[in-house]
Amino acid sequence: MLRTQIESEVKKALKDMGAGEAVFVVERPDSLQHGDFATNAALAAAKILKKSPKEAADLLKAKILSIEGVDKIEIAGAGFINFFLSRSAIKKEVETAATDNTWGNTFIYESKAIMVEYTDPNPFKEFHIGHLMSNAIGESIARLLEASGATVTRANYQGDVGLHVAKAIWGKMQNPATTWGEAYVYGAQQYETHKEEIDGINKKVYERSDTEVNALYDSGRKTSLAHFEGLYTILGTKFDFYFFESETTPIGRALVESCPNVFVESDGARVFRGEEEGLHTRVFLTSQGLPTYEAKDLGLLKLKNEKNFDTSITITASEQKEYFKVVLAAAKHITELQTIAQKTMHVSHGMMRFTEGKMSSRKGNVITGESLLKDLTNVAKEKMQERELADAEKISEQVAVGAIKYSVLKQGSGKDIIFDAEKSLSLEGDSGPYIQYAHTRALSLLRGAKEASIAADTSDMPKEASSLERLLLHFPDVVRRAAKELEPHYVTTYVTELASEFNSWYANERILAGNYPHYGVLLTQATEQTLAKGLSILGISAPEEM
Repeated sequence: MLRTQIESEVKKALKDMGAGEAVFVVERPDSLQHGDFATNAALAAAKILKKSPKEAADLLKAKILSIEGVDKIEIAGAGFINFFLSRSAIKKEVETAATDNTWGNTFIYESKAIMVEYTDPNPFKEFHIGHLMSNAIGESIARLLEASGATVTRANYQGDVGLHVAKAIWGKMQNPATTWGEAYVYGAQQYETHKEEIDGINKKVYERSDTEVNALYDSGRKTSLAHFEGLYTILGTKFDFYFFESETTPIGRALVESCPNVFVESDGARVFRGEEEGLHTRVFLTSQGLPTYEAKDLGLLKLKNEKNFDTSITITASEQKEYFKVVLAAAKHITELQTIAQKTMHVSHGMMRFTEGKMSSRKGNVITGESLLKDLTNVAKEKMQERELADAEKISEQVAVGAIKYSVLKQGSGKDIIFDAEKSLSLEGDSGPYIQYAHTRALSLLRGAKEASIAADTSDMPKEASSLERLLLHFPDVVRRAAKELEPHYVTTYVTELASEFNSWYANERILAGNYPHYGVLLTQATEQTLAKGLSILGISAPEEM
């Protein structure tokens, strides 16, 4: 990558100056007027050399004799150094973007095996908004890692035992005609009134000791999991591993019971005293000897440890951040879990809020992830009624998924978002459909070029590079940063800017009948490929028509 070449030459120059330890960045400047890349290396070196930033910049520029692909180097401001690429270097990047299927790929995780666990819905309950957010972020992170050389396995951990199951089974017993999601809501509402009865069902689920409960449990689990698979298909996710609480429960209980020095007795329960490590105390076994979520997660760590990977990433809501710190801290005190605990990372996401505020699956007035998908798909279908599309149903679904995923991925993963359905489906900018539509526009132009027999080449390339070309060449660096920081929002921001720049360029240039139709088609092809790759990394489909 061009940025890497510049970074390498700057490092050499700093070493020659006696400031080899200076920490600096090479990045895209805020404005194209300041070049294609800029570095703060002189400012970092000035402190080490005890010189002014301007003196350090002059010295650094003098040491950088030449860099392949760089046409001009300038000093700006308080000591920043700007790099302007040559026309031939920019042309080469456009050609690569247009023709190379690996365009945008990096190698920062080459040869690494990484497990990403996300979505994690609970059978017997609705697929709620949090699962939708976890899926969007987890799938995009998985794709970012794959684009960066990693071998990725996708994992899904599902709560198929626990009090929520008992509540749903009890609800189903009261009214067999209800769905499992409705049965759970009713059971949750009635729990305090029928606590003893529902707790009894919970015990029977764990023990597999009651024929009627077993039959309802098996039926509900099968129905729920099959339903989730349909949603995963719509969302574009295919998991490699499924873990279940019914598997992790006995393992977690055994781990806690085998470590009495780690999990001490407290009022009949077994707890981990996290205060000694700046955390808080959590219960791992209840006074009834039942494993809590914490113990089950220890069991999950043990099951994961049987898989061969270098890093394990778990995506959940940010409200579980402190919870995970305690679980991983406890795991580090268990000999057989120490390695996996060290290799585990927790990536958190915020909440999706509507005008009524935070939602809860324990209440009946909840907008589920599934209902949101369905409602947006219907709205998208209505908006496209006037268009004659070959498969309006599928495209409406792709647009709806794109609208939701973009809304989730357009900002840092730890932040809450306010979801606006109307804005999320807008074709006017800052939305998933806006990017999808720009992509279909590029495809339409390419089809027109093919019909007119206009080949994509550089035979009529203009002397000056356009803003669109200069923006295109930064895509690999955006992917690299997003993968390094596990933050898809960098890609979201970039493809939005690229779509906007392409639309402006498209409006101002008469491409097929203009002064450089061949190069215009090549540039369109490069843009189409980049938008498609960017959307793919975000887990958003790129329809051929909208």
